[in-house]
Amino acid sequence: MTKVISVKNLTKNYGNLIAVGGISFEVNKGEIFGLLGENGAGKTTTLEMIEGLRKPTSGSITVLGCNLEKELVCIKEKVGVQLQSSAYYQFLTLKEILELFGGFYQKRLDPMELLKMVELTEKANSYVGSLSGGQKQRFSIVASLVNDPEVVFLDEPTTGLDPLARRNLWNLISKIKSQGKTIILTTHYMEEAEVLCDRIAIMEKGKILAMDDTHKLMDQAEFPFTINFVKENVKDAIISKLEKLGKVENLFGKNNHFIVRVKEKKDSDLAIKIVESINPETITSGRATLEDLFIELTGKTIED
Repeated sequence: MTKVISVKNLTKNYGNLIAVGGISFEVNKGEIFGLLGENGAGKTTTLEMIEGLRKPTSGSITVLGCNLEKELVCIKEKVGVQLQSSAYYQFLTLKEILELFGGFYQKRLDPMELLKMVELTEKANSYVGSLSGGQKQRFSIVASLVNDPEVVFLDEPTTGLDPLARRNLWNLISKIKSQGKTIILTTHYMEEAEVLCDRIAIMEKGKILAMDDTHKLMDQAEFPFTINFVKENVKDAIISKLEKLGKVENLFGKNNHFIVRVKEKKDSDLAIKIVESINPETITSGRATLEDLFIELTGKTIED
């Protein structure tokens, strides 16, 4: 596959603090690549070094075949950047802001077509201050597309949004990908990474702990298979049988809600038969989640 971004041994130090510690990865053309981790993991610092906003302590970055250190001007014409926090001219309308931004590039898209893409045409002559949180985020993303970029950088694009607005943003990001653009985004939302990203790098304290296709990452969990069931007064003999196949625990401390984590598919099938034999109120089986893997790798939930 065509590599549009190549990062090798990238490091960023602030005195004795190592914000990013020698990471390497590549991003393929047309994919959504996610950097997943808690606040302070080094995601934004990594993204800002690739964007040319921060100078690396060491390492190399290539974007669209251009060396970031030597050909930054060339790269800027071909990428779009949505920052974690954006500020816009207070007394320019949305249309005027997009016209202004478009004037910085040789190639530019029609502002009204961009606003139509995010259902903001009726707000074309409004100020940013009059927009809702979701509308501001949609505008922020579309503002990064004024030069019709080949690569789009999105830094925690849905932070602070309600669930409905977040899902609307997911649809927008998917629409951008369908146009053939490559997207690299940061997030600390497990579901967001799982839904949007083709590949994910899990970051912790400036290091990449795991990286792979999203669906393959879950296979790296110690217990890839799970069985959830609800049943009152489960006999000790049943729990003992299940514990021989995997790990059994009360989910969220509820006495009647159990989760069985199993390493092998054959043991998962056997565990399901054992649970079904006691006629549970509910039973669901599935695979480990990104959150399961994150907890295994870091020893904590991402909220911690």
